[in-house]
Amino acid sequence: QVQLVESGGGLVQAGGSLRLSCAASVRTFSANMGWFRQPPGKEREFVAAINWSGLGTRYSDSVKGRFTISRDNVKRMVYLQMNNLKPEDTAIYYCAASTTTLSGEVARYDYWGQGTQVTVSS
Repeated sequence: QVQLVESGGGLVQAGGSLRLSCAASVRTFSANMGWFRQPPGKEREFVAAINWSGLGTRYSDSVKGRFTISRDNVKRMVYLQMNNLKPEDTAIYYCAASTTTLSGEVARYDYWGQGTQVTVSS
């Protein structure tokens, strides 16, 4: 049963923007929500995370200043606004939920979506 569903991926030119959305079930909408990505042929890597209040966030250095994570606790949604996209942002983007920590580590997350493809052309 899929409990985290991502949407909003697609093909965009470099410099463009996309907004990813993640819809969570009651069970999987956790205190800490994150976005990860897996570029072609590479390991899954951390992108951004947000705590329950939305006041605590963290970002990878590669996206800081360009991406913004946010959440709507009423709708059980998490968003990733991606601006000034670069070809190196091309990856499958995954939404994830952690019941324990605001972390950048894959192993700290309990639930995962199936991913949405983002492709940035040069």
